[in-house]
Amino acid sequence: MSQKPMTKTQLVASLSEAASIDKAVANRTLDALAAIVAGEVENGGAVTLPGLGKFACRERPARTVRNPSTGEQIEKPADRAVKVVIAKALKDVVNS
Repeated sequence: MSQKPMTKTQLVASLSEAASIDKAVANRTLDALAAIVAGEVENGGAVTLPGLGKFACRERPARTVRNPSTGEQIEKPADRAVKVVIAKALKDVVNS
């Protein structure tokens, strides 16, 4: 796994080739998809991308954490985190 991750430019090029569309259209499509997913998750919703996974917002309760350098206990307020569940289809492709 020493390969570098695919960059956005490479992803746009692959998308434009696979869908037979212009790179500018592929770039706008990718930007729109990211904005739609982010907006839905920000509003507490979930988005499922078939074959890839599900993106959802998860509430994390307030909790006590410890500063590793000083050992001091600190109260961390409640917050939200993005939860991603990878689709079984993608797991099967990776493990085959």
